[in-house]
Amino acid sequence: MTGERGGNATEVVVTGMGMVTPVGTSAAEVTAAMCEGRSGLVRPPAGHALEGSLEVGAFGPPIDPESVLPAPETRVVDRYIVMALRAAADALADAGIEVGRDVDPYRIGVILSGTGGLATLEAQVVTRTQRGRLGVSPYLLPGMLPNMGAARVAIRHGIRGYSSSIGTACAAGAQSVGEGLRLLRAGEADVVVCGCSEAPLFPTLADTFNNARALARGWAADPTGASRPFDRRRNGLVLGEGAGVLVLERADHADARGAAGYAAVAGWGATNDAHHPTTPHPDGEGAAACMRRALADAGLEPADIGYVNAHGTSTKIGDRAESLAIRRVFGPDAPPVSGTKAVTGHMLGASGVVEAGVSVLALRRGVLPPTHNLDDPDPECDLDHIRKSPRPAPGITHVMSNSFGFGGHNVSLVLGPPATRLARNV
Repeated sequence: MTGERGGNATEVVVTGMGMVTPVGTSAAEVTAAMCEGRSGLVRPPAGHALEGSLEVGAFGPPIDPESVLPAPETRVVDRYIVMALRAAADALADAGIEVGRDVDPYRIGVILSGTGGLATLEAQVVTRTQRGRLGVSPYLLPGMLPNMGAARVAIRHGIRGYSSSIGTACAAGAQSVGEGLRLLRAGEADVVVCGCSEAPLFPTLADTFNNARALARGWAADPTGASRPFDRRRNGLVLGEGAGVLVLERADHADARGAAGYAAVAGWGATNDAHHPTTPHPDGEGAAACMRRALADAGLEPADIGYVNAHGTSTKIGDRAESLAIRRVFGPDAPPVSGTKAVTGHMLGASGVVEAGVSVLALRRGVLPPTHNLDDPDPECDLDHIRKSPRPAPGITHVMSNSFGFGGHNVSLVLGPPATRLARNV
């Protein structure tokens, strides 16, 4: 299960991963789906609430709320909390961590982000309209607030250290990982549970994306082709749901308990475009500055990066701006790039954590997932795209994962070899 490596107590490593996505519930399953082109993009089933509001979506697996919460507390609890609890429990189990046994409850933190339970809020607004104020559930707030993913994870696992939720839209998951890195470097924790959970698949949110002309359209006959990052025929994102959680741990703490690391979180960067509430700056400079900061934080040069997992939402402006930003940072010898939302859809803030986990496995295995549906690359997105099938990349040492969000938020993560004595076999 593990292999020997040299240790480095100053490093932060990933020791556990948990995922709930449209294409799998583990990093290995999700990575396999991306490499094989096994798509999670489908039309809403007949009779589904989203029929008529959403042409194509990416739906996560069903989860019994009673598998993660006591029965009385499942009466009004949003799906985003249920997915967060499942992903966090799986990540902690993967890391082999039991709070109180493997880590002091006050030395473990949780940063778990997300938009919150908007579908649950909407349902209760309808209930109030129909039944009056006494019809509103007293469980509404603990069932839908954006901080409740973090709070519920803390409650379930007895985590008594630092706890927070970040609201930077589609950059929130990646920023949760970056803030976890900051917390561990500062010596304020030994372990941090970092992630994001999003459940946006309900009619009102689908309608607002549709009315903003942000969703892919014209793909009802072939839903699996709807998300096509960097392709000339791309015309919008595909809305998806999911959750991703990484357990970050100081390398010395992991070594002390004999734990194996998947990879090091070597550095991160965050900037803001300061341009527009929803549209990235077309010159890509904010995103480029973010990537440069992540490289500097990791003490690396652009040539050290062997792969970039792009934000790649399949939108016209977004993909062009990111392509320009990558060229600004890496020049004509930019590393291979892929956009894995082609098979998962855009899980909003959760995408950044899932994609970081996929990037970890790409690094460790030396096999890079492709961008599916990239049949006719847009000349304005001129990069070294990985197309059609995975690309062998033996010997790469560091990879980058990008996430950008509404409001101009940019986050980049740099991942490298684990600095623990034991390295997780993948």
